[in-house]
Amino acid sequence: MEFSDIYNTGYEVIFVAFSAILVTQIIKCLLHLIVKRKIDLRLFTTTGGMPSSHSAGVVGLSTAVGLINGFSSVEFAIALGYAFIVMYDAAGVRRAAGKQAACLNRIIMDVYKQDLAEAGGKLKELLGHTPMQVFVGAIFGVFYACYIHQLLGGIN
Repeated sequence: MEFSDIYNTGYEVIFVAFSAILVTQIIKCLLHLIVKRKIDLRLFTTTGGMPSSHSAGVVGLSTAVGLINGFSSVEFAIALGYAFIVMYDAAGVRRAAGKQAACLNRIIMDVYKQDLAEAGGKLKELLGHTPMQVFVGAIFGVFYACYIHQLLGGIN
């Protein structure tokens, strides 16, 4: 199977979804390098931050499905519904959990006199996304899926 053989197939959808996540994680690391002037490769494997890789992945997947099967197809409707649930979770539930973790970390530091190891370690605070991070990730997903679809179509 050649790379051009994935055009207009489910493989294209899978490729777009996972590569959009990969590219946005790389962008996240590069933005941190530009803004903070520090390399932090841990950002590559963490959730949260700008842009939302979850949003880029699910919107890229939805867009690829729409480009291949049509934007009025049942498959696109399912993919879009899935994307909305993931983006709502990223900006709502996971963001709220991150805020709670930050609050609990402050309480633990006060109670245990800043010895978080005694309390089981620091809770992860960067879990979710702001609505802007979700929006930017979603917009990236649309453009990325269209770009890959055009690129693969040109190879054939």
